[in-house]
Amino acid sequence: MFQQLIIVGNLGRDPEMRYTPSGQPVTSFSVATTRQYTDGNGQVVKETTWFQVSAWGKQAEACNQYLHKGSKVLVEGRLTVDPATGGPRLWERQDGTTSASFQVTAATVRFLSSQSGDSSPRGGHIPDASFDDDIPF
Repeated sequence: MFQQLIIVGNLGRDPEMRYTPSGQPVTSFSVATTRQYTDGNGQVVKETTWFQVSAWGKQAEACNQYLHKGSKVLVEGRLTVDPATGGPRLWERQDGTTSASFQVTAATVRFLSSQSGDSSPRGGHIPDASFDDDIPF
């Protein structure tokens, strides 16, 4: 079995890096994707979906160093389900309504924003050495 998710969007906040008890770096950041279409009444509708992304190892360090709120990224990874629901993580907003959060474990993060003076690696691709390069297709 195989699962792969590809999202392209913008960071909604600055990344946050922390370390596991064993010293493994992990960086978390949110990515918003927006789809725009015209409905049956001719009205333009913008639909935004949020993803919570976790990057690990050297990739986590690079994401923490080079990404910031508003950065455009392409993330390849897999959905991580909530063990309690078997789907997205459910939570209650301040207004009492229920919302869902899609959790993604990144295999690859590509930096798409071009910034003058940015010293990000050429091509914006930061591979994580802990991931296997064999792709089953």
